[in-house]
Amino acid sequence: MSADGQGRSHWFDDEAGPVVRPYAMTRGRTTSAAQHRLDLIAVVVTERHADDPETDPTLSPEHVDIVELCRDTPQTVVELAAELDLPVGVVRVLVGDLVDTEFVHVNRPVPPAELPDESILRDVIAGLRAL
Repeated sequence: MSADGQGRSHWFDDEAGPVVRPYAMTRGRTTSAAQHRLDLIAVVVTERHADDPETDPTLSPEHVDIVELCRDTPQTVVELAAELDLPVGVVRVLVGDLVDTEFVHVNRPVPPAELPDESILRDVIAGLRAL
């Protein structure tokens, strides 16, 4: 008999089915081996050579799902979290693993400090109009 006294395992929820804790998917890790800074709007793209991730024994089903979701349409980290119904922290670790194994690459947004100044852009436009 299980801990709940009703013969049910505490790892099973009648309405939701089997419950897998997020830390089990990441093997208890909160970061990937090589720490990648993954913003919520960083775009994950499947590498062209990533033919069949299901044949790689090191990848979990969640890893495979991420590779497949990003194959046709690149997805942001937050979109992946929503689609897979996983916490963003878990998705960041899983994507970091996939970057390390070269199944995906990440296009990071340009930091605001590196964007051109609006006044410079206005000057360029004015110069082009003057031509």
